[in-house]
Amino acid sequence: MNDRKNGLTYADSGVDIDAGNRLVDLIKPMVRATARAGADAEIGGFGGLFDLKAAGFKDPVLVAATDGVGTKVKVAIETGLHGGIGIDLVAMSVNDLVVQGAEPLFFLDYFACGKLDPEAAAAIVAGVAEGCRESGCALIGGETAEMPGLYKDGDYDLAGFAVGAAERGTLLPSGDIAAGDAVIGLASSGVHSNGFSLVRKIVAQSGLGFDAPAPFSPVMTLGGALLAPTRLYVKSCLRAIRETGAIKGLAHITGGGFTDNIPRVLPKHLGVGIDLARLPVLPVF
Repeated sequence: MNDRKNGLTYADSGVDIDAGNRLVDLIKPMVRATARAGADAEIGGFGGLFDLKAAGFKDPVLVAATDGVGTKVKVAIETGLHGGIGIDLVAMSVNDLVVQGAEPLFFLDYFACGKLDPEAAAAIVAGVAEGCRESGCALIGGETAEMPGLYKDGDYDLAGFAVGAAERGTLLPSGDIAAGDAVIGLASSGVHSNGFSLVRKIVAQSGLGFDAPAPFSPVMTLGGALLAPTRLYVKSCLRAIRETGAIKGLAHITGGGFTDNIPRVLPKHLGVGIDLARLPVLPVF
């Protein structure tokens, strides 16, 4: 007979299959709540399904985007405040879709960690589901990867993938952007999910902890204030596009700021003039 006393299990390697199954049970109701025309938002299959015809599209062009939330996750990890980071994950991709005139249809998330904490992971997915509901897209799948040895216990990272669609001929920017057109700025909700390596460096040099009162808003902790979720621009922008017919181009202001992102939607022979002195600046900045 073979001696099996030296056999190893997943648990011996630091991977908890039961924790993964518990997470799936916790998030199923959240995922179902994101159902929309074209998707039932059920998870458990090998791939998510979406029916463009059921969503009302006749001659669609698909638009895809992917992003993460950068080192903002370190602030969430250090404060234990995980709820808003899932909204950030959705926002960074769906905001990229809507500026191209596309309606977000479905979203998938990837969650990687050293040791799976089902409750913390469920709080993150709850934020993902909330962001999807607010953007009108279905959460149709995702992946949870527990990878001891690659991530330390307590550490995690996120990636998100969004697909949207627009009827052929309606994508932005349009070809008629011209001199004399107006530039309208939509306010942010804070730092969004950009530049947090710099944000964390500033906080470190200030000597403040994330649990200290925020100097710009003493009723909040510094960590809580910095974790304000990224604003979702989808519904307001789609409504403006569809109801006015006057939107020629939109730019999602992310890591490169005004100077890198606005030119991406302009004809090469045009620029914009912005009076920075007239822009209201949030106290966090």
